Amino acid sequence: MKKSIFFILLIVVSFAQAQNRKSKGDDYFFSYAYDKAIAAYEKDMGKGFALATEQKLNLADAYFMTKSYKKANELYLQLFVNNVKLGDKRINRLFRSLEQTGDVQRVKELMQHDSINLSPQLIENMEFNNDLLFDDVAQVNLDFNVFDIGGNTAKEDFSPTFYKDNLLFTSARKPLGKKMDAASAGYLDIFEGEIKEDGTLSNISGFKAIKNSKYHEATPYFSEKLNAVFYVLSNTFEGELEFDEKGKNALSIGMQRIDGDFRYLWRDLSTSFYYPYYDERTGRLYFAADFGDGYGGTDLYYVTTNNGQVMSAPVNLGPRVNTFGNEIAPYLFEGTLYFASDIFYGLGGMDIYKTEVTDNDTYSIPVNLGTQINSEKDDFGFIIKNYGEGLLGYFSSNREGGKGSDDIYGFLVDEKPGLKTFVLNGQIKNSNSGSGVAEASIALLSLDGEVLKATKADADGNYRIEVPWQEGITVEVFKDRYSTYLQKYSQEEMEGLQTAAFNPTIALYDDLVTEKEGQKVIKLRKFFFQRGSSKITPEIAVELDKAIEAVKFFPNMQLRIETHTDSRGGSATNFRITQARSDAIKKYLIANGMPASNILYSVGYGEDKILNNCTNGKFCLEMLHQQNQRSLLVILNDNILFD
Repeated sequence: MKKSIFFILLIVVSFAQAQNRKSKGDDYFFSYAYDKAIAAYEKDMGKGFALATEQKLNLADAYFMTKSYKKANELYLQLFVNNVKLGDKRINRLFRSLEQTGDVQRVKELMQHDSINLSPQLIENMEFNNDLLFDDVAQVNLDFNVFDIGGNTAKEDFSPTFYKDNLLFTSARKPLGKKMDAASAGYLDIFEGEIKEDGTLSNISGFKAIKNSKYHEATPYFSEKLNAVFYVLSNTFEGELEFDEKGKNALSIGMQRIDGDFRYLWRDLSTSFYYPYYDERTGRLYFAADFGDGYGGTDLYYVTTNNGQVMSAPVNLGPRVNTFGNEIAPYLFEGTLYFASDIFYGLGGMDIYKTEVTDNDTYSIPVNLGTQINSEKDDFGFIIKNYGEGLLGYFSSNREGGKGSDDIYGFLVDEKPGLKTFVLNGQIKNSNSGSGVAEASIALLSLDGEVLKATKADADGNYRIEVPWQEGITVEVFKDRYSTYLQKYSQEEMEGLQTAAFNPTIALYDDLVTEKEGQKVIKLRKFFFQRGSSKITPEIAVELDKAIEAVKFFPNMQLRIETHTDSRGGSATNFRITQARSDAIKKYLIANGMPASNILYSVGYGEDKILNNCTNGKFCLEMLHQQNQRSLLVILNDNILFD
């Protein structure tokens, strides 16, 4: 059986097993000899010996580790229904073994069980990735060229990293010229190879820039800015393994400056640290570890550093990234965090995922990179960089067809790999002020009208939303007492939307309307027709355009156009001129884009509704007469517009 490198690294965490065992299966199990452990436990049961609960858990784990998924899930389920606490790690294994045997429905049923508490982020991650993996539209075939690097061996070769123009990686192979005694056999070392033009390796040799011991040096990351290599190594004291009080030897993180000094960055005799990655932009050191209080097995963390020197406590990346499975091998490239996880909804074993990192340290839903990178086995240790006009990357896998337990593969590609998604991010803005609309909702709908995803903007109107790629999409933005933005986009238009911030505008109803004469009207600056005229002047047109815009924002508005005059002149004449003015307003509105169906009435009231005492025969100042000269666009359905 091929072992995942994650479990290879765990082998180095050695425990002193002092107590007597009731079964040889226990010894085999804790020595990672899972096939022999299964045989021993089954032999005991065949003789009529009952296995203790812990031994049954061991046997279920051994079945799982040897890919006997049917037997594994049967035993896990037997223990689960008997109220044995499986813990997060074994719940993940139960779900993975059920998915491997095609019993997805049972997974869905178990997820509803009271004793299994899944975070809302994990459920959302699962549903999103399940939709992606089974969506033909999202399975876009990039112009991939995956190749063997040409330097793999029958031993484990994994965890590549770029080193100047070369590649560093971890291997269990014997370094040329290095004597391997019994004590140092089976430990990991760091190797260096030259990257040829086609991405394959040549001239592979042991990496000489770090001090080599007879124990583990593994999973390097090179920082060009610091001219230093971060890597994991066995805890030692005076050249010998150092153990905690329980007999455990853990892995630490060290930093070796090229042609300089070495120092430990993270060292704890009881906790192992894995896969360091240094982000030169932020000075953060990312790594994987199991502190016992995370979300599952190993979680991803970061610490802030000053030129590599740790300056903070570890910060967990949170439940959007970390699950009750194991997350390892972080790597950042152009705002995208790549990592590996063995969470149950993947393609099998460890899968590589990507998540977009925002400036405020939030993460998008991690997206499976798909079958062009991931396999049914373990895939991890992903790295990528710009190379010529495209991208060059490497990853590790124990997939079928390799030379050893784990092999390194390279790939050349035109764009970032991964299942295709549609991502919008930006700010929802108020059309009047241009400021962000707090907690406005944005939804993406399929062409059939199905809501694919909905989310709310933050207090500043900022949002991010992502769905599997679609053949077309509808964007809807809304908030109570605001207009609704509703627009369909083709696939070609969707490509363009993702190239820059998408900032839809919506209008606050109360910004566009006011109350006059006991009724709600569209808010316009007062305008005047020329004496005896119904001509729409440019000044009047500016105001009427505001009404057209208001109806665009609120297309269900039903309007009555009212025009009034003062008491000067004959009543019949005043009726005629106001009616002509109302009709002129209506004509202009319709000609310039307002649907005729929004205008229910256009009425000229003449001098019937004088607002002051300037009635017939009374002397008034011009300003008082002008109070009676007015045009209103009354909203007839204001009371039901938001029902």
